[in-house]
Amino acid sequence: MFDSFVKELSQEPLWSCLGLLGQFIFGGRFILQWLVSEYKKRSHVPTIFWYMSLAGSLLLLAYSIHRNEPVFILGFSLNTLIYIRNIHLIFKHKKTGEITPIEQDED
Repeated sequence: MFDSFVKELSQEPLWSCLGLLGQFIFGGRFILQWLVSEYKKRSHVPTIFWYMSLAGSLLLLAYSIHRNEPVFILGFSLNTLIYIRNIHLIFKHKKTGEITPIEQDED
């Protein structure tokens, strides 16, 4: 396994680093969410989680396209749309300040 990892890095170092960076950002968002939830003593998804999701997904989508991996291309394409929509909803909510019935029932 380590040999194939080193071989991949040496063949396409830029793309490999891009893919690793995307994976680091994408995976790091869960660590961030866990730490924030521990700090708040309740489950919480901070806004930066969605930005990290989008950034990681875009990097991994680019890597998947470069590698011509259709399963991952489809997955990260859909993820990207969902993360963009969540960020849009956050901005819309901040702009209007509207509290939905679901939010009233939280906590």
